[in-house]
Amino acid sequence: MTGEESAVVRTWPRPAASLAVFRGNSLLLVARGKGTFSGLWSLPGGHIEPGERAAAAALRETLEETGVTADEATLVDVHDVLLRDGTDLVAHYLIVVFCADWRQGEPRAQGDAASARFVPLRELERYPLTEGLAPLIVRARAVLRRRQRGRSRGSKGPAC
Repeated sequence: MTGEESAVVRTWPRPAASLAVFRGNSLLLVARGKGTFSGLWSLPGGHIEPGERAAAAALRETLEETGVTADEATLVDVHDVLLRDGTDLVAHYLIVVFCADWRQGEPRAQGDAASARFVPLRELERYPLTEGLAPLIVRARAVLRRRQRGRSRGSKGPAC
């Protein structure tokens, strides 16, 4: 393998984290502005930096992409994103998905986000979402509700 060839070899999967931020009955979404997912709406998120915990990455990426801060991130699921060109693997991301309640800030697109906004849950079908996002939103909402019920009963244990 030449130096040029080794420069384009990628190791897959790549770890990433995303955050479902709820404000009442609305969800924070970003429209991707670059790459394969350009024009699709998704949760804010991105790569996990070396030495960074996944939950911290989700909170950081949300702040960087939208200017929004959220409460403590709770684990929802781990989601595989596989991109292929025919039979060739183009990308494989392993995304650790979290949920949280909105703390402060109004969404404004930053970084690789073309747009950012809180979308009423009843209007989600109007938005072209990234593949697999809709069921993750349902699970995230359920996890957050369980966590909220647990807090109202005085429980401090994990939501999941």
